[in-house]
Amino acid sequence: MKNVCKQDLMAMNGDEAVAYAVKQADVDVVAAYPITPQTIIVEKFSEYVANGEVETEFVCTESEHSALTACLAAAVTGARTFTASASAGLALMHEMLFVTSGCRAPVVMAIANRALSAPLNIHGDHSDTMAQRDSGWIQLYVENAQEAYDSIIQAFRIAEDLQVLLPAMVGLDGFTLSHSLENVNGLPDEVVKKFVGVRELPLVATHEGKNAPFKLDPEKPMTMGPIAFPDYYFEFKRQQDEAMKNALSVIQRVHDEYAELSGRSYGNGLFEAYQLDDAEVAAVCLGSTAGTMKTVVDELRQDGVKAGLLRLRTFRPLPVEELQKALSHAKAIAVMDRSLSFGGNGGAVFHEIRHVLYDAATHPFVVNYVYGLGGRDSSPKELRVIYEELQRILQTKHVEKTINYLGLRE
Repeated sequence: MKNVCKQDLMAMNGDEAVAYAVKQADVDVVAAYPITPQTIIVEKFSEYVANGEVETEFVCTESEHSALTACLAAAVTGARTFTASASAGLALMHEMLFVTSGCRAPVVMAIANRALSAPLNIHGDHSDTMAQRDSGWIQLYVENAQEAYDSIIQAFRIAEDLQVLLPAMVGLDGFTLSHSLENVNGLPDEVVKKFVGVRELPLVATHEGKNAPFKLDPEKPMTMGPIAFPDYYFEFKRQQDEAMKNALSVIQRVHDEYAELSGRSYGNGLFEAYQLDDAEVAAVCLGSTAGTMKTVVDELRQDGVKAGLLRLRTFRPLPVEELQKALSHAKAIAVMDRSLSFGGNGGAVFHEIRHVLYDAATHPFVVNYVYGLGGRDSSPKELRVIYEELQRILQTKHVEKTINYLGLRE
């Protein structure tokens, strides 16, 4: 990659890496409310504001619901906006998540993924964002602090693309990434500012029949998110779904353009395939667990096992055709979920990957492993068991248990 620019090596935890990316992205408005393990993000950014390092309007609200409402209001006036949350904070935003996506407001939000109560738990799993998977937000999940930094910068370009205009959330595992110190290579301020560019607005027809930028402006009044009875509501939702489909190619294009600048890529932007081309047994996972899984795959390869891994980076929109192709050689697949879908016979990622493979040319054995709830660690030894079970399934051609719980006392 000949266009890679010089970068600064910094020691940052995942939350600080997110805040630094937002600092560089020329954001107009940040509205937020603190919640563990996200607090460092807005705390660090408030320091940038106090020190005069950014020209951002920072709004301290009384709740997460209010924080997203403020971001929505800012976004529909044409401002570039950002917020961050986790767990119960994201759950409190539930109503406004749908309103934000329905108004086509490209807010970017970082989520330090954390378990939901009760019982109270402040550690990392994916139950918070998985509970919001149908809210109309793009969802990206990262493996490390470096990818958190890179993905936040990309998220502004993706969300604000005129073929998309949807809000986007970037998930980083609570404490595992949010509070762990790592090396992060940061691009120069001017490079990031040029990459994200100035937010463009589409032209729409006003009630007077004139073309005007799609934003709230007293000089050119229009309404966003008005009441829509049965004869119109369906069409609004269909447009959102089409925008999600458009996001697939936009995510890949923005990812590739960023790779040219930074020298860093994450698969094709939608997922990262690791030792997958000839894999007979494979696992699918999200987030930081992939780092450990890659080590397990390397060890199995040394033992002669054709093991592979697919780390799903883009969960919404789900890259159906691309996943079918990437998993076409695997004969047995374990889908890993760090959340539960109570009464749903498996986790959310399992449901969707199995659904993807239903129309595939080949039909591998597919099993589910629920793991790491409430921040419980999964050792390499435990993760290796997943591949050992997949090998047993291949030998016997029989699945004893479709839904499995890794590292659970029963």
